[in-house]
Amino acid sequence: MDMEESGPRVVVGIDGSASSHGALRWAVRYADQISGSVDAVAAWELPGMYGWSGPVVDTALDEDNARQRLVQELRDVLGAEGASSVRALLVRGNPADVLLRAAEGAEALVVGSHGRGGFARALLGSVSHRVAQHANCPVVIVRSKES
Repeated sequence: MDMEESGPRVVVGIDGSASSHGALRWAVRYADQISGSVDAVAAWELPGMYGWSGPVVDTALDEDNARQRLVQELRDVLGAEGASSVRALLVRGNPADVLLRAAEGAEALVVGSHGRGGFARALLGSVSHRVAQHANCPVVIVRSKES
């Protein structure tokens, strides 16, 4: 990932969930306060990467579809103008690993938490838990109001 921009940088994980939408909005507000930029990072992996599956037919098509979903998600959450101020990065790999690499040198890493309601709502998702333990910058975990 090319991270050669000057100034503070805020990295936010995007995965299509309501909590990642909240994290994106939080990251944009925080970046505005510190005159920084936002890198919205989505991780993608090949279908069947960790289990049995039929052979992948066209990885370029899978990547293109994932990139289009990321761009559309940014527009849906931030509007066209807001989305244009965010750098969208689609990176192949394990989500926690991708976010940890992207957050190197960042001012903050912002992720959503997948609370499920009741006792499970108090728990963090596996990605948010891992990045909170291993990131070299402050981590902000945003819960969805819909959880």
